[in-house]
Amino acid sequence: MRPVLAVWLALSLLAGTGAQEMCGGPPATPAHSIPAPQLSPEERLSPHMPESLRCDACHAIAFQIEEQLRRAEGKVGRKALSEPDYMEVLERSCSQGWESYGVQELDGEKRLAGPGLPRQEPMSVMVLGGPWPGRLSKMCHGYVGERGEAQIYGAHRRGPAALRELLCHGEKGACAGGKAGGPAPPKAMQNEL
Repeated sequence: MRPVLAVWLALSLLAGTGAQEMCGGPPATPAHSIPAPQLSPEERLSPHMPESLRCDACHAIAFQIEEQLRRAEGKVGRKALSEPDYMEVLERSCSQGWESYGVQELDGEKRLAGPGLPRQEPMSVMVLGGPWPGRLSKMCHGYVGERGEAQIYGAHRRGPAALRELLCHGEKGACAGGKAGGPAPPKAMQNEL
């Protein structure tokens, strides 16, 4: 019996009819297709952060400023930084690469994604690089220029919530008028007025 089984096994392997055909192949795994976000011309080409992403961008900037200032204070024993020191840290915060930020589409809505931002979906495509690092840097420098280094550092010393409130949720903040933590509602286009 053994020689017959050995011959049958050898012939089956040579002929290509093995256990897979006899027992059926492995179960087919369902294919998952995750499309990249479809970016509008403004999102692809404008040098400015699109209105719909400014609130997320503001939270990313506040997070990075907070992290950089916290690290710098950690090096001096958690004491307050001198004016030249915090000015340098703020400049470095805004001039960093920002390459870890990009756009994801979550529940049909485009959102900025990266460190310090909520709702990062593990099974989605994120568009990194491109115009996003430059836009974040430009916005960061704008906040420092508008609010001033001393006011930003003072808010940082009061805590992360105070810094986010100053930069993002104040009267002119990118998140003003929108739901907390979410993007501001889109403004009407000029031709829609």
